[in-house]
Amino acid sequence: MQRYGSPMSPLAERLNTARRRRFVGRTDECALVQAALKADELPFYVLYVFGPGGVGKTSLLQEFMQLGEQAGIPALYLDARNIEPTAESFGRAWQEVQVSQSKGKQVLLLDTYELMAPLDDWLRDEFLPQLPDQTLVILAGRHSPATAWRTDPGWQDLVRVLPLRNLNAEESRAYLTQRAIPQTQHQAVLDFTHSYPLALSLVVDVFAQKNQEIEFQPEAVSDVVKVLMERLIQEVPSPTHRMALEACALIRLTTETLLAGMLDLPDVHELFEWLRGLSFIEYGTRGIFPHDLAREVLIADLRWRNPDRYGELHQRARTYYTTRLQQTQGQEQHAVLFDYIFLHRDNPAVRPRFTWQEHSSLTTDLMKPEDQAALVNMVTEHEGEASAQLVTYWLQRQPEGILVFHNAQQEPAGFVLKIALHQTTPEDRDLDSATKAAWDYLQNHAPLRTGEGATLFRFWMAADTYQEVSPIQSLIFINFVQHHRLTPVAYTFFACANPDFWAAMFAYADLARLAEADFEVGGRPYGVYGHDWRVVPPKEWQALLAQREIAASAQTIAPSTVSTPLLVLSQTDFVEAVHEVLRYFTRPDALHNHPLLQSRLVVERVGAQANKTERIVALQDLVREAAESLQSSPREAKGYRAVYHTYLHPTSTQEQAAEILDIPFSSFRRHLKTGMTRIAEILWHQEIR
Repeated sequence: MQRYGSPMSPLAERLNTARRRRFVGRTDECALVQAALKADELPFYVLYVFGPGGVGKTSLLQEFMQLGEQAGIPALYLDARNIEPTAESFGRAWQEVQVSQSKGKQVLLLDTYELMAPLDDWLRDEFLPQLPDQTLVILAGRHSPATAWRTDPGWQDLVRVLPLRNLNAEESRAYLTQRAIPQTQHQAVLDFTHSYPLALSLVVDVFAQKNQEIEFQPEAVSDVVKVLMERLIQEVPSPTHRMALEACALIRLTTETLLAGMLDLPDVHELFEWLRGLSFIEYGTRGIFPHDLAREVLIADLRWRNPDRYGELHQRARTYYTTRLQQTQGQEQHAVLFDYIFLHRDNPAVRPRFTWQEHSSLTTDLMKPEDQAALVNMVTEHEGEASAQLVTYWLQRQPEGILVFHNAQQEPAGFVLKIALHQTTPEDRDLDSATKAAWDYLQNHAPLRTGEGATLFRFWMAADTYQEVSPIQSLIFINFVQHHRLTPVAYTFFACANPDFWAAMFAYADLARLAEADFEVGGRPYGVYGHDWRVVPPKEWQALLAQREIAASAQTIAPSTVSTPLLVLSQTDFVEAVHEVLRYFTRPDALHNHPLLQSRLVVERVGAQANKTERIVALQDLVREAAESLQSSPREAKGYRAVYHTYLHPTSTQEQAAEILDIPFSSFRRHLKTGMTRIAEILWHQEIR
């Protein structure tokens, strides 16, 4: 309990001075109270301040008391932690701090108001109406006001609700400077704290304890996380409630359906309602989500305390999103992909190069005729006239490869143009150096096989920010992922004007830097990244990214670090390899280093972690199954019988096999060749699908 005007001890005065000196920000909040105190008649009688623990409610009330002191107005401070939630106890506390019954202005400040919940109706309906009409009551608690404060006709115009949020970046930097934190560390601190007052204060203490000669890394400061956890989450009812909280922190938006999948429970309604009631949980149109700092703290605590559970929850979330991606399309699928990509936000390679808020005003569409001029102007502004001429050409040549992002006014806010390289002509490639460079790279390093395709993400930009981090850029990257879910291709190229800036993120996404595919247009250089989907196919690619996210290492990631990458063979080499398997079919030791052990069809049969013995057995099974499938056709059955007696269950000589089949040796040789060819064709189509 505290009363303005009462004597203060030297220590109390010193503490009060230090607190005021370190108080920053809250300019609008203080201006609101100052104006109310100066007004002839109070514009409102109750100011209801609410926000999560540690956001600075108590510090703000102390500042309000000082404003009262400066205005010569008595200020009475009560902390609900020192009062039992009964009318009698509250009445006694009020009598102890009350200054007078005069009709002059006075301020009553009641902190930790969430503990007064049992008295809320009594305070609103009985106690407060009896106060002198020049009393300003300021309530501060974790929870938003009860519905009655907003719906009661009498109180509606007399209550001002003030949600308290984080400081802004400028205020936070001012605080860190005031506390002598090196400027080189400011951004790392702000990234972790999100300008949350308690977190800023705790981090400052860490620097003070370590003489400020440290590089701030939140994962290494478990004490900070522990204190924040205690302040944010006073008590968790059960281990299941804690897991629900951890799941909510991991995913972008939580619904009951997703929560049930994350916890593997049939009914999570009560858990969901409990989450909704927490002071740091907020609401979106598609679900609930935690305050940014709460999310950071919960995830940091979980990864440090129980990394296995973190990995398990991550896997369950991926499983849910994968299923939803198969059930959705268009804009809805974009939203699910955004949620999926959100799982990777903790990795330092991804986080700063993606915007993590959805922008519902942006829509993704095919190009409309009226869009073309805006797209050409966009390219002219950012890349020059030479590139504008090329984009004009491709808009006509491959219009199906263009996606346009429209804003709320249905104006083009950005676009991406993808070129199907396998559909280009020599004239196309000679016209555009980017296309030629990508095609030459394929020819020299990763030739396309029959039926395979390749995509070049040729142009991509936002109208205002070009290729910088922005909502448009994030949408383009989402469409990159969606493209490879819907359009199987063998190879992808991604061109960008500033390749060094994207190096860490593209390495994380397993896109290799392809300097040989770099190009120039109009004297401007462009860098190229690429991925061979035959070497690391989509399913294994997703698993690889999941491993990298769970590791969340700040170290540089080298592309294509899968344990056993796939081997890509041309059709001619593949056919020869199948013939070799047939020749050594009964000698598995001779297949120990066979190239088809690293083929897609073998790896998908037994998994990337299978040993060589398992792969050899799988390869033999695949060849045998392809051969046996020939029996369904009377014409091809002749080839099967020739292969069977020559390789699968060989006789001593081919002449003997011909005798068993009772056909001339020349006919036998023809049937054998036909059978081997068909087996290779069947396996080839399985390989390239």
